[in-house]
Amino acid sequence: MIKVSDTAKKKIIDLMKDDGFDAAHDYVRVGVKSGGCSGLSYDLKFDNTKGDDDKIFIDNDITIAVEKKSFLYLAGTTLEFSGGLNGKGFVFNNPNASRTCGCGESFSL
Repeated sequence: MIKVSDTAKKKIIDLMKDDGFDAAHDYVRVGVKSGGCSGLSYDLKFDNTKGDDDKIFIDNDITIAVEKKSFLYLAGTTLEFSGGLNGKGFVFNNPNASRTCGCGESFSL
């Protein structure tokens, strides 16, 4: 399960609308890819098609698609949005990460 905070929900709805997507019907695709200063980095984008290997979650009225291979790294993660002085953007609070980089965009297990 991947959770979506209230602040992330509001930002996702706004950004999806700006990009021509509809949060009521389309997906937030969350994944993990190799790279980043800690070994693995997060990937987030909007999508309107479901893949055969996708796991689908709905939290806080946001539908999230995750490929099965990425789900092992993301189980239990909460997607949040930070607009503070230290930077603006989505933040992944991942209980599986044993180490993260300073910017929070990559992690290792």
